[in-house]
Amino acid sequence: MNLSILLISLLILFAVELLYFKIANNFNIIDKPNHRSSHTVITIRGGGVIFSIALLFAGAYWGFQYEYFLIGLLLISFISFVDDVKPASNIIRILFHLAAVALLFYQVSMYNQRMYFIILGLFLVIGSINAINFMDGINGLTGSYSLITLITFYYINRYVTVFTNENYLTISILSLIVFNFFNFRIKAKCFAGDVGSVSLAFIILFFLLQLIIKTSNLNYLLMLLVYGLDTVTTITFRAYRKENIFKAHRSHFYQFWANEKKVPHLLVSMAYGIVQGVINFILIRFNPTSVINLILSVAITAIIFILIRIRFEGSGKLFNLKKND
Repeated sequence: MNLSILLISLLILFAVELLYFKIANNFNIIDKPNHRSSHTVITIRGGGVIFSIALLFAGAYWGFQYEYFLIGLLLISFISFVDDVKPASNIIRILFHLAAVALLFYQVSMYNQRMYFIILGLFLVIGSINAINFMDGINGLTGSYSLITLITFYYINRYVTVFTNENYLTISILSLIVFNFFNFRIKAKCFAGDVGSVSLAFIILFFLLQLIIKTSNLNYLLMLLVYGLDTVTTITFRAYRKENIFKAHRSHFYQFWANEKKVPHLLVSMAYGIVQGVINFILIRFNPTSVINLILSVAITAIIFILIRIRFEGSGKLFNLKKND
């Protein structure tokens, strides 16, 4: 993408986002703070609609090279936006998600893989979509973490191995820059909403699956390691405490720092992005390929992460221990 098209695209995306703000204000698409919120003022919800709009724009301009992915993105973005405006039923939401994932799998030729790989991919996609959605809880976290991830994809695609159309990566990065301009603030102008976090997860997983299938290297799953560790350990601790893991909560590690320790949201968001960025750098620098390396990396970092959580949050809270135990 040359500089003039890049700048024009950036300006168009800014204009689209500002137009959405007007629409959201008129139709009262806002996020009111409650007892689970990490914010204290009413904020526009659904600013992340720019992610799917940007990719659809890319398809229209550069040709619908990934038409099944784009249709899937449109489906999952639509039901997520509906859910932002007025909660949709679980059955309808699940059906839309499954249809979108089926189209995604067709686009990346997942159905040509062995059955165990398809099953693994299904767990990865569904789990990651929910994890990224759950992790969208404080200013800047979704934007900074995803920007690091997409920039890593861009670097790999340009300097390591070509696995996707570079224009799609570029426009995705531009949409995140626009979103971060309004969200990466002490008082955010907008939140991503389900339409943002879910569609962004879908976009990231599209690139990730393309990369893994092209290279046959599962170690690239480590590009989602930090989010994965926070999500999986949180679910594990909540299940141990016999809590309903499907009920909304404030038990994530990032929420502990932002809400209980009162660490500024942007510092927490930057920390998550930087840690994942270091992991991505190591991954590219040493380029491990064995599944054993992936298993050991996840196991070791999981143990370290759990010990860190116990050290700062306390075993009493995490394991629901009584004071006299």
